[in-house]
Amino acid sequence: MPTSAGTVHRIPADLRAMLESDTVCHAQWQNITPLARNEFICWITSARRPATRARRIEVAHDKLSRGERRPCCWAGCPHRDKYNP
Repeated sequence: MPTSAGTVHRIPADLRAMLESDTVCHAQWQNITPLARNEFICWITSARRPATRARRIEVAHDKLSRGERRPCCWAGCPHRDKYNP
């Protein structure tokens, strides 16, 4: 099952595995914009600790399964301005 990446970031293996294991999350992922996918990817990969990254994968799963389109309470991908003015 192909999974689209973001506008700047490639989808990491742990996020891809979560998306491929849940058809609802995968469908929502395909439905959101490349910029929104980019923000989820950057939010997850910006975690410094493995436990934080794992928790962010769980939160992303929860949000996508409920139809949400962006990660919560996050300023956004710092790469956004550089690549998408």
